[in-house]
Amino acid sequence: MNKQNDPAKLSAVSARAGTDRYMPGFGNDFETEALPDALPQGQNSPQKCNYGLYAEQLSGTPFTAPRGQNERTWCYRIRPSVKHVSRFEKIEVPYWKSAPHVDPDVISLGQYRWDPVPHTEEDPTFLTGMRTVTTAGDVNTQVGMASHVYLITASMVDEYFYSADSELLVVPQEGRLRFATELGIIDLEPQEIAVLPRGMVFRVEVLDGPARGFVCENYGAKFDLPSRGPIGANCLANPRDFKTPVAAFEDVERPSTVTIKWCGQFHATQIGHSPLDVVAWHGNYAPCKYDLKTFSPVGAILFDHPDPSIFTVLTAPSGVEGTANIDFVLFRDRWNVAENTFRPPWYHKNIMSELMGNIHGIYDAKPKGFVPGGMSLHNMMLPHGPDQPAFEGASNVDLQPQKLENTMSFMFETRFPQHLTEFAAKEAPLQDDYVECWDGLEKKFDGTPGEK
Repeated sequence: MNKQNDPAKLSAVSARAGTDRYMPGFGNDFETEALPDALPQGQNSPQKCNYGLYAEQLSGTPFTAPRGQNERTWCYRIRPSVKHVSRFEKIEVPYWKSAPHVDPDVISLGQYRWDPVPHTEEDPTFLTGMRTVTTAGDVNTQVGMASHVYLITASMVDEYFYSADSELLVVPQEGRLRFATELGIIDLEPQEIAVLPRGMVFRVEVLDGPARGFVCENYGAKFDLPSRGPIGANCLANPRDFKTPVAAFEDVERPSTVTIKWCGQFHATQIGHSPLDVVAWHGNYAPCKYDLKTFSPVGAILFDHPDPSIFTVLTAPSGVEGTANIDFVLFRDRWNVAENTFRPPWYHKNIMSELMGNIHGIYDAKPKGFVPGGMSLHNMMLPHGPDQPAFEGASNVDLQPQKLENTMSFMFETRFPQHLTEFAAKEAPLQDDYVECWDGLEKKFDGTPGEK
Protein backbone atom coordinates (compact mmCIF):
# COMPACT_ATOMS: atom_id res chain seq x y z
CA MET A 1 0.00 0.00 0.00
CA ASN A 2 1.16 3.51 -0.76
CA LYS A 3 2.77 4.83 2.44
CA GLN A 4 1.04 8.18 2.05
CA ASN A 5 -2.40 6.53 1.87
CA ASP A 6 -1.85 4.03 4.66
CA PRO A 7 -4.80 4.50 7.09
CA ALA A 8 -2.83 2.87 9.89
CA LYS A 9 -0.08 5.46 9.57
CA LEU A 10 -2.49 8.36 9.75
CA SER A 11 -4.48 6.83 12.59
CA ALA A 12 -1.33 6.20 14.61
CA VAL A 13 -0.29 9.83 14.32
CA SER A 14 -3.79 10.94 15.20
CA ALA A 15 -3.86 8.72 18.28
CA ARG A 16 -1.01 10.67 19.85
CA ALA A 17 -3.48 13.49 20.51
CA GLY A 18 -5.81 11.25 22.50
CA THR A 19 -7.77 8.03 22.46
CA ASP A 20 -10.64 9.55 20.48
CA ARG A 21 -10.18 10.72 16.89
CA TYR A 22 -12.91 13.37 17.17
CA MET A 23 -13.82 16.26 19.45
CA PRO A 24 -17.51 17.03 20.04
CA GLY A 25 -19.24 20.36 19.45
CA PHE A 26 -20.26 22.78 16.71
CA GLY A 27 -18.32 26.02 16.26
CA ASN A 28 -16.29 25.39 19.40
CA ASP A 29 -12.83 26.81 19.95
CA PHE A 30 -10.84 23.58 19.82
CA GLU A 31 -7.20 22.85 20.53
CA THR A 32 -5.35 19.65 19.65
CA GLU A 33 -1.80 18.46 19.08
CA ALA A 34 -0.36 15.31 17.53
CA LEU A 35 2.98 15.72 19.34
CA PRO A 36 3.37 16.79 22.99
CA ASP A 37 3.99 20.50 23.53
CA ALA A 38 3.59 21.29 19.83
CA LEU A 39 0.81 23.76 20.68
CA PRO A 40 2.05 27.07 22.15
CA GLN A 41 0.34 28.16 25.35
CA GLY A 42 -0.54 31.74 26.20
CA GLN A 43 0.23 33.17 22.77
CA ASN A 44 -0.37 32.42 19.09
CA SER A 45 2.92 33.32 17.44
CA PRO A 46 6.02 32.74 19.59
CA GLN A 47 9.39 33.80 18.31
CA LYS A 48 10.29 30.14 17.88
CA CYS A 49 7.79 27.29 17.85
CA ASN A 50 8.63 23.88 19.29
CA TYR A 51 9.85 21.19 16.87
CA GLY A 52 10.87 23.91 14.41
CA LEU A 53 7.25 24.41 13.35
CA TYR A 54 5.84 27.46 11.59
CA ALA A 55 2.87 29.37 13.04
CA GLU A 56 0.21 30.27 10.48
CA GLN A 57 -3.34 31.55 10.72
CA LEU A 58 -6.21 30.40 8.46
CA SER A 59 -9.05 32.95 8.49
CA GLY A 60 -12.55 32.04 7.36
CA THR A 61 -13.92 35.53 7.99
CA PRO A 62 -12.51 39.05 7.84
CA PHE A 63 -10.42 39.99 10.88
CA THR A 64 -13.08 42.52 11.92
CA ALA A 65 -16.10 40.19 11.80
CA PRO A 66 -18.20 40.31 15.00
CA ARG A 67 -16.76 38.13 17.74
CA GLY A 68 -19.59 35.59 17.58
CA GLN A 69 -19.07 35.23 13.82
CA ASN A 70 -15.28 35.52 13.67
CA GLU A 71 -13.66 32.29 12.52
CA ARG A 72 -9.98 31.51 12.40
CA THR A 73 -7.58 28.71 13.27
CA TRP A 74 -3.93 28.89 14.21
CA CYS A 75 -1.88 26.09 12.67
CA TYR A 76 1.58 24.90 13.68
CA ARG A 77 2.99 23.17 10.66
CA ILE A 78 6.16 21.69 9.20
CA ARG A 79 6.16 24.16 6.31
CA PRO A 80 4.14 27.32 5.83
CA SER A 81 1.45 27.16 3.14
CA VAL A 82 3.50 29.31 0.78
CA LYS A 83 5.67 26.19 0.34
CA HIS A 84 2.59 24.15 -0.65
CA VAL A 85 2.08 26.04 -3.90
CA SER A 86 4.36 26.96 -6.77
CA ARG A 87 3.62 28.23 -10.27
CA PHE A 88 0.07 27.47 -11.35
CA GLU A 89 -1.10 25.79 -14.49
CA LYS A 90 -4.72 26.15 -15.52
CA ILE A 91 -6.37 22.75 -15.99
CA GLU A 92 -9.77 21.52 -17.10
CA VAL A 93 -12.14 19.64 -14.82
CA PRO A 94 -14.89 19.30 -17.43
CA TYR A 95 -17.86 18.16 -15.36
CA TRP A 96 -17.44 20.55 -12.41
CA LYS A 97 -19.23 23.81 -13.22
CA SER A 98 -19.67 27.06 -11.29
CA ALA A 99 -22.28 29.79 -11.34
CA PRO A 100 -23.13 31.76 -13.30
CA HIS A 101 -23.55 28.89 -15.72
CA VAL A 102 -26.60 29.23 -17.95
CA ASP A 103 -26.67 26.94 -20.98
CA PRO A 104 -28.87 28.50 -23.69
CA ASP A 105 -29.80 25.03 -24.97
CA VAL A 106 -31.06 23.82 -21.58
CA ILE A 107 -34.48 24.56 -20.10
CA SER A 108 -34.21 24.93 -16.32
CA LEU A 109 -37.88 25.88 -15.92
CA GLY A 110 -39.68 22.67 -15.06
CA GLN A 111 -40.15 19.91 -12.53
CA TYR A 112 -37.35 17.39 -12.94
CA ARG A 113 -36.39 14.05 -11.44
CA TRP A 114 -33.40 11.80 -12.07
CA ASP A 115 -32.60 8.16 -11.43
CA PRO A 116 -29.26 7.51 -9.72
CA VAL A 117 -26.31 8.61 -11.84
CA PRO A 118 -24.55 5.37 -12.84
CA HIS A 119 -20.88 4.75 -12.25
CA THR A 120 -18.63 5.16 -15.26
CA GLU A 121 -16.14 2.70 -16.77
CA GLU A 122 -13.41 5.15 -15.84
CA ASP A 123 -11.64 5.22 -12.48
CA PRO A 124 -12.55 8.67 -11.12
CA THR A 125 -11.28 10.37 -7.98
CA PHE A 126 -13.16 12.94 -5.90
CA LEU A 127 -11.99 15.65 -8.29
CA THR A 128 -12.55 13.94 -11.63
CA GLY A 129 -15.71 12.16 -10.47
CA MET A 130 -17.66 15.33 -9.65
CA ARG A 131 -20.74 15.95 -11.83
CA THR A 132 -22.46 19.32 -11.47
CA VAL A 133 -26.27 19.16 -11.61
CA THR A 134 -27.30 22.76 -10.90
CA THR A 135 -25.73 26.16 -10.26
CA ALA A 136 -27.21 29.26 -8.65
CA GLY A 137 -25.92 32.77 -7.99
CA ASP A 138 -22.38 33.89 -8.79
CA VAL A 139 -19.17 32.36 -7.53
CA ASN A 140 -17.29 35.63 -8.18
CA THR A 141 -19.49 37.63 -5.80
CA GLN A 142 -19.69 34.68 -3.35
CA VAL A 143 -23.47 34.35 -3.54
CA GLY A 144 -25.41 31.16 -4.17
CA MET A 145 -24.40 27.54 -4.58
CA ALA A 146 -23.94 24.56 -6.85
CA SER A 147 -25.19 21.00 -6.39
CA HIS A 148 -23.15 18.02 -7.54
CA VAL A 149 -23.15 14.24 -7.65
CA TYR A 150 -19.83 12.50 -7.04
CA LEU A 151 -18.83 9.12 -8.44
CA ILE A 152 -15.58 7.77 -6.96
CA THR A 153 -13.76 4.48 -7.37
CA ALA A 154 -10.12 5.61 -6.92
CA SER A 155 -8.26 7.25 -4.07
CA MET A 156 -6.29 10.43 -4.62
CA VAL A 157 -2.62 9.42 -4.57
CA ASP A 158 -0.10 12.23 -4.11
CA GLU A 159 -2.97 14.57 -5.02
CA TYR A 160 -4.58 17.24 -2.87
CA PHE A 161 -7.37 19.74 -3.39
CA TYR A 162 -8.95 22.81 -1.91
CA SER A 163 -11.67 25.20 -2.95
CA ALA A 164 -11.04 28.91 -2.54
CA ASP A 165 -14.57 29.43 -3.85
CA SER A 166 -16.67 27.54 -1.40
CA GLU A 167 -17.46 25.48 1.63
CA LEU A 168 -18.32 21.87 0.72
CA LEU A 169 -21.16 19.88 2.33
CA VAL A 170 -20.69 16.19 1.47
CA VAL A 171 -23.66 13.77 1.69
CA PRO A 172 -22.68 10.12 0.97
CA GLN A 173 -25.26 7.76 -0.52
CA GLU A 174 -23.11 4.64 -1.01
CA GLY A 175 -19.55 3.69 -0.16
CA ARG A 176 -17.19 4.92 2.55
CA LEU A 177 -14.63 7.70 2.16
CA ARG A 178 -11.74 9.10 4.16
CA PHE A 179 -11.06 12.83 4.07
CA ALA A 180 -7.47 13.41 5.15
CA THR A 181 -7.48 17.16 5.85
CA GLU A 182 -4.90 19.63 7.09
CA LEU A 183 -6.51 19.53 10.56
CA GLY A 184 -7.21 15.81 10.87
CA ILE A 185 -8.94 12.76 9.45
CA ILE A 186 -12.69 12.27 8.84
CA ASP A 187 -14.10 8.87 7.89
CA LEU A 188 -17.51 9.21 6.28
CA GLU A 189 -20.30 6.79 5.36
CA PRO A 190 -23.95 6.99 4.26
CA GLN A 191 -26.30 8.69 6.73
CA GLU A 192 -23.44 10.97 7.78
CA ILE A 193 -22.37 14.33 6.37
CA ALA A 194 -19.11 16.26 6.38
CA VAL A 195 -18.49 20.00 6.13
CA LEU A 196 -15.15 21.07 4.65
CA PRO A 197 -14.33 24.77 5.08
CA ARG A 198 -13.31 27.07 2.25
CA GLY A 199 -9.53 26.98 1.81
CA MET A 200 -9.02 23.69 3.67
CA VAL A 201 -6.60 21.33 1.88
CA PHE A 202 -7.61 17.67 1.78
CA ARG A 203 -7.18 14.32 0.04
CA VAL A 204 -10.01 11.80 -0.46
CA GLU A 205 -9.43 8.05 -0.17
CA VAL A 206 -11.91 5.26 -0.91
CA LEU A 207 -12.35 2.98 2.10
CA ASP A 208 -15.25 1.02 0.60
CA GLY A 209 -16.24 1.61 -3.01
CA PRO A 210 -17.57 2.43 -5.41
CA ALA A 211 -18.73 5.60 -3.69
CA ARG A 212 -21.57 7.88 -4.75
CA GLY A 213 -23.13 10.86 -3.05
CA PHE A 214 -24.06 14.50 -3.23
CA VAL A 215 -22.19 17.74 -2.63
CA CYS A 216 -23.59 21.18 -1.90
CA GLU A 217 -21.01 23.80 -2.81
CA ASN A 218 -21.72 26.89 -0.72
CA TYR A 219 -20.36 30.11 -2.21
CA GLY A 220 -21.76 32.32 0.56
CA ALA A 221 -21.59 32.64 4.34
CA LYS A 222 -20.70 29.34 5.95
CA PHE A 223 -23.20 26.85 7.32
CA ASP A 224 -24.47 27.38 10.83
CA LEU A 225 -27.03 25.76 13.08
CA PRO A 226 -30.48 27.35 12.63
CA SER A 227 -31.97 29.44 15.41
CA ARG A 228 -34.56 27.28 17.14
CA GLY A 229 -36.84 30.13 18.21
CA PRO A 230 -39.78 28.85 20.28
CA ILE A 231 -38.46 25.28 19.97
CA GLY A 232 -35.91 26.28 22.59
CA ALA A 233 -32.50 24.89 23.45
CA ASN A 234 -32.84 21.26 22.33
CA CYS A 235 -33.77 18.96 19.39
CA LEU A 236 -33.07 19.27 15.68
CA ALA A 237 -29.27 19.01 15.25
CA ASN A 238 -27.67 19.27 18.67
CA PRO A 239 -24.15 20.81 18.75
CA ARG A 240 -22.62 17.96 20.74
CA ASP A 241 -23.28 15.51 17.89
CA PHE A 242 -20.93 17.30 15.49
CA LYS A 243 -17.42 15.82 15.52
CA THR A 244 -14.20 17.64 14.62
CA PRO A 245 -11.02 15.61 14.04
CA VAL A 246 -8.00 15.74 16.29
CA ALA A 247 -4.67 16.81 14.82
CA ALA A 248 -2.90 14.42 12.46
CA PHE A 249 -0.03 15.18 10.12
CA GLU A 250 2.03 13.72 7.29
CA ASP A 251 5.79 14.21 6.97
CA VAL A 252 6.11 12.83 3.44
CA GLU A 253 8.75 13.87 0.88
CA ARG A 254 7.36 12.91 -2.52
CA PRO A 255 6.26 14.80 -5.66
CA SER A 256 2.65 15.84 -5.23
CA THR A 257 -0.02 17.87 -7.02
CA VAL A 258 -2.24 20.46 -5.36
CA THR A 259 -5.33 21.54 -7.31
CA ILE A 260 -7.13 24.75 -6.36
CA LYS A 261 -10.60 25.84 -7.43
CA TRP A 262 -10.62 29.64 -7.66
CA CYS A 263 -13.34 31.80 -9.24
CA GLY A 264 -14.78 28.77 -11.00
CA GLN A 265 -11.47 27.80 -12.60
CA PHE A 266 -9.07 25.01 -11.69
CA HIS A 267 -5.35 25.44 -11.28
CA ALA A 268 -2.71 22.81 -10.49
CA THR A 269 0.65 23.32 -8.84
CA GLN A 270 3.50 20.85 -8.26
CA ILE A 271 5.30 20.49 -4.93
CA GLY A 272 7.71 17.97 -3.45
CA HIS A 273 5.89 16.91 -0.27
CA SER A 274 2.51 16.45 1.41
CA PRO A 275 0.76 19.70 2.41
CA LEU A 276 -1.06 17.91 5.26
CA ASP A 277 1.64 18.88 7.75
CA VAL A 278 -0.22 20.60 10.60
CA VAL A 279 1.15 19.07 13.83
CA ALA A 280 -1.04 21.13 16.19
CA TRP A 281 -3.84 23.66 15.90
CA HIS A 282 -6.35 25.69 17.83
CA GLY A 283 -9.37 27.66 16.69
CA ASN A 284 -12.94 27.42 15.45
CA TYR A 285 -12.46 27.14 11.66
CA ALA A 286 -12.28 23.41 11.09
CA PRO A 287 -13.89 20.50 9.25
CA CYS A 288 -16.50 18.37 10.97
CA LYS A 289 -18.81 15.41 10.48
CA TYR A 290 -22.36 14.75 11.70
CA ASP A 291 -24.41 11.57 12.03
CA LEU A 292 -27.82 12.28 10.47
CA LYS A 293 -29.36 9.55 12.63
CA THR A 294 -28.87 11.83 15.65
CA PHE A 295 -31.14 14.53 14.14
CA SER A 296 -34.11 14.88 16.52
CA PRO A 297 -37.19 15.96 14.52
CA VAL A 298 -40.04 17.97 16.00
CA GLY A 299 -43.55 18.13 14.55
CA ALA A 300 -47.28 18.54 15.04
CA ILE A 301 -48.94 16.64 17.89
CA LEU A 302 -52.58 17.65 17.29
CA PHE A 303 -53.52 18.91 13.81
CA ASP A 304 -51.94 20.40 10.66
CA HIS A 305 -48.19 20.43 10.38
CA PRO A 306 -45.54 23.16 10.45
CA ASP A 307 -43.47 24.27 7.50
CA PRO A 308 -40.66 21.89 6.40
CA SER A 309 -38.16 24.43 7.76
CA ILE A 310 -38.52 22.60 11.10
CA PHE A 311 -36.35 19.88 9.54
CA THR A 312 -33.40 22.23 8.88
CA VAL A 313 -30.06 20.71 9.91
CA LEU A 314 -27.78 23.54 8.74
CA THR A 315 -28.39 26.96 7.23
CA ALA A 316 -26.13 29.36 5.35
CA PRO A 317 -27.56 32.86 5.74
CA SER A 318 -27.95 35.45 3.01
CA GLY A 319 -27.97 39.19 3.57
CA VAL A 320 -31.73 39.10 4.21
CA GLU A 321 -32.87 38.00 7.66
CA GLY A 322 -34.78 34.73 7.54
CA THR A 323 -33.88 34.08 3.90
CA ALA A 324 -31.22 31.45 3.40
CA ASN A 325 -28.51 31.36 0.82
CA ILE A 326 -28.80 27.60 1.45
CA ASP A 327 -30.78 25.42 3.84
CA PHE A 328 -29.83 21.77 4.29
CA VAL A 329 -33.07 20.00 5.27
CA LEU A 330 -33.46 16.36 6.36
CA PHE A 331 -36.51 14.11 6.15
CA ARG A 332 -35.82 11.05 8.30
CA ASP A 333 -37.77 8.44 10.31
CA ARG A 334 -40.48 10.05 12.46
CA TRP A 335 -44.00 9.64 13.78
CA ASN A 336 -47.09 11.13 12.11
CA VAL A 337 -49.89 11.66 14.63
CA ALA A 338 -51.80 14.77 13.47
CA GLU A 339 -55.60 14.43 13.54
CA ASN A 340 -57.89 15.34 10.63
CA THR A 341 -54.80 16.36 8.66
CA PHE A 342 -53.37 15.71 5.22
CA ARG A 343 -50.03 14.53 6.50
CA PRO A 344 -47.62 14.57 3.51
CA PRO A 345 -46.20 17.87 2.30
CA TRP A 346 -48.90 20.05 0.81
CA TYR A 347 -49.17 21.38 -2.75
CA HIS A 348 -47.00 24.37 -2.95
CA LYS A 349 -45.24 27.13 -4.89
CA ASN A 350 -42.17 28.49 -3.17
CA ILE A 351 -39.81 31.43 -3.54
CA MET A 352 -37.02 28.97 -2.68
CA SER A 353 -35.61 26.47 -5.19
CA GLU A 354 -35.49 22.89 -3.94
CA LEU A 355 -33.10 20.16 -5.02
CA MET A 356 -33.87 16.90 -3.23
CA GLY A 357 -31.83 13.72 -2.96
CA ASN A 358 -32.78 10.31 -1.62
CA ILE A 359 -30.19 8.64 0.62
CA HIS A 360 -32.22 5.51 1.30
CA GLY A 361 -35.77 4.23 1.55
CA ILE A 362 -39.07 5.73 0.42
CA TYR A 363 -40.10 9.40 0.53
CA ASP A 364 -43.73 9.73 1.66
CA ALA A 365 -44.79 12.33 -0.92
CA LYS A 366 -43.35 10.33 -3.83
CA PRO A 367 -43.68 6.62 -2.97
CA LYS A 368 -42.78 5.54 -6.52
CA GLY A 369 -39.94 6.63 -8.77
CA PHE A 370 -37.87 8.58 -6.23
CA VAL A 371 -35.28 5.92 -5.48
CA PRO A 372 -32.10 5.98 -3.37
CA GLY A 373 -29.42 7.89 -5.21
CA GLY A 374 -32.06 9.78 -7.20
CA MET A 375 -32.68 13.52 -7.26
CA SER A 376 -35.48 15.95 -8.05
CA LEU A 377 -35.57 19.68 -8.74
CA HIS A 378 -38.49 22.04 -8.17
CA ASN A 379 -37.31 25.50 -9.10
CA MET A 380 -38.56 28.73 -7.60
CA MET A 381 -42.27 29.48 -8.08
CA LEU A 382 -42.97 26.17 -9.84
CA PRO A 383 -45.86 24.15 -8.32
CA HIS A 384 -45.14 20.75 -6.86
CA GLY A 385 -46.49 18.34 -4.27
CA PRO A 386 -47.62 14.75 -3.71
CA ASP A 387 -48.26 12.58 -6.73
CA GLN A 388 -51.70 11.07 -7.32
CA PRO A 389 -51.18 7.80 -5.36
CA ALA A 390 -49.75 9.74 -2.39
CA PHE A 391 -52.67 12.19 -2.45
CA GLU A 392 -55.32 9.47 -2.61
CA GLY A 393 -53.63 7.41 0.05
CA ALA A 394 -53.20 10.30 2.50
CA SER A 395 -56.74 11.60 1.85
CA ASN A 396 -58.40 8.29 2.67
CA VAL A 397 -56.16 6.53 5.17
CA ASP A 398 -57.38 5.78 8.68
CA LEU A 399 -55.51 8.43 10.69
CA GLN A 400 -53.87 6.28 13.33
CA PRO A 401 -50.40 7.12 14.66
CA GLN A 402 -48.02 6.15 11.87
CA LYS A 403 -44.28 5.56 12.05
CA LEU A 404 -42.43 6.59 8.91
CA GLU A 405 -39.54 4.16 8.70
CA ASN A 406 -36.81 3.27 6.21
CA THR A 407 -36.66 6.82 4.92
CA MET A 408 -33.93 9.44 4.64
CA SER A 409 -34.08 12.18 2.05
CA PHE A 410 -32.64 15.67 2.08
CA MET A 411 -33.01 19.02 0.36
CA PHE A 412 -30.54 21.66 -0.78
CA GLU A 413 -32.80 24.71 -0.78
CA THR A 414 -31.73 28.16 -1.94
CA ARG A 415 -33.32 31.55 -2.50
CA PHE A 416 -31.80 31.67 -5.99
CA PRO A 417 -32.99 29.87 -9.14
CA GLN A 418 -31.01 26.72 -9.89
CA HIS A 419 -29.88 26.34 -13.51
CA LEU A 420 -29.38 22.89 -14.96
CA THR A 421 -26.05 21.97 -16.47
CA GLU A 422 -25.75 20.22 -19.82
CA PHE A 423 -24.82 17.06 -17.89
CA ALA A 424 -28.05 17.20 -15.87
CA ALA A 425 -30.19 17.86 -18.93
CA LYS A 426 -28.59 15.54 -21.46
CA GLU A 427 -26.36 12.91 -19.81
CA ALA A 428 -27.78 12.16 -16.36
CA PRO A 429 -30.68 9.64 -16.28
CA LEU A 430 -33.55 12.15 -16.39
CA GLN A 431 -37.02 10.72 -15.88
CA ASP A 432 -38.82 12.16 -18.91
CA ASP A 433 -42.21 11.12 -17.52
CA TYR A 434 -41.80 12.68 -14.07
CA VAL A 435 -44.14 15.59 -14.76
CA GLU A 436 -46.83 13.01 -15.57
CA CYS A 437 -46.97 11.89 -11.92
CA TRP A 438 -49.68 14.50 -11.40
CA ASP A 439 -51.76 13.51 -14.45
CA GLY A 440 -53.99 11.25 -12.38
CA LEU A 441 -55.14 14.05 -10.08
CA GLU A 442 -58.84 14.50 -10.76
CA LYS A 443 -61.26 17.36 -10.46
CA LYS A 444 -63.31 16.52 -7.37
CA PHE A 445 -65.28 19.74 -7.08
CA ASP A 446 -69.04 19.19 -7.51
CA GLY A 447 -70.53 22.23 -5.81
CA THR A 448 -71.57 20.35 -2.66
CA PRO A 449 -69.85 20.65 0.72
CA GLY A 450 -69.06 16.93 0.99
CA GLU A 451 -67.97 15.23 4.18
CA LYS A 452 -66.75 17.14 7.20
